[in-house]
Amino acid sequence: MNITFFNLDNHEETFVRKHLKGHRLSFEKEVATPRVAKKYSSAQAIGLFVMSKITKDVLDQLPSLKLIITLSTGYDHIDLEEVKKRGIRVYNVPLYGQRTVAEHTLALLFALNRRLIPGSLRTRKFNFDFRGLEGFDLYGKTIGVIGTGNIGQNVIRFVKAFGMKVLAYDAFPSDTLAKKLGFRYVRLSTLCKRSDFISLHLPLLPETKGIIGKKEFSLMKKDVQIINTSRGSLIDPVELLHALDNGAVRGAALDVLDHEHDLWNVSKQFTSFSGDVQRLDSFVQNVSLLRHPNVIVTPHLGFYTDEAIERILQTSIDNISRFQKNIKTNRVV
Repeated sequence: MNITFFNLDNHEETFVRKHLKGHRLSFEKEVATPRVAKKYSSAQAIGLFVMSKITKDVLDQLPSLKLIITLSTGYDHIDLEEVKKRGIRVYNVPLYGQRTVAEHTLALLFALNRRLIPGSLRTRKFNFDFRGLEGFDLYGKTIGVIGTGNIGQNVIRFVKAFGMKVLAYDAFPSDTLAKKLGFRYVRLSTLCKRSDFISLHLPLLPETKGIIGKKEFSLMKKDVQIINTSRGSLIDPVELLHALDNGAVRGAALDVLDHEHDLWNVSKQFTSFSGDVQRLDSFVQNVSLLRHPNVIVTPHLGFYTDEAIERILQTSIDNISRFQKNIKTNRVV
């Protein structure tokens, strides 16, 4: 097959070349856009991370495309309806970072709660005054885990080791799992009312978009701290900013942002909005979050460890073989 991979680094490209033989391979350093995709019009398959948005305009530049391999679990960056119309198959990587992302969630929780970023910035200026940087003991505190899939389950395992109480919300609760891990399922409203910390671990679907909004923020404890390592659009950014500014939320640690791809190449974005008010609003809100003193933002790197990347690449390589053999494992559409 003629396969193009987008936005891989040198190490990732080396791995793919070594383990994927017998195909015509191309590697593009940029993310997939209509302009970039046009250079690879003969590609029968493409591999990409979530930074590449596969829209109708991109697909129009790839008339020979038969297969999309997304190097991720989520696939909300792909226009699935348009893909289905064209008979293109999509494969994903369901399992690769269930511990990896959970570990990053804990890193963000610790950094946020113990004010590690402002503390470090302060001491770099030779200011060793620790006042105003107090945190909370985790022992005995309640964390609300929204989404109890593989990542959410590992977060629960980790925080239980610190003596935290766990409430959880999931559209498909499992009493067996709750008993095994020692937590309790509750309604989302109850979770918001009773949690000292809230961590999100949901896919982005129409029913989960904005699942944390004005109503949910109004129910939360004062000084609640929020961690999101799933998808930025799960949280209404306007309402999060309001809650931060009025002191209802103590802090937020975010590995993901709504429309975060518009931040990756700022110099080109203002000319690309083309009257898209929603994207422009999201851009402004994201800049406000980036500059907010009580917010930590990391660049969607929760998945980014050596081990997880190799699992992603190997599964993606295997997905090409699955496609050729018409094996449905890991197939999205």
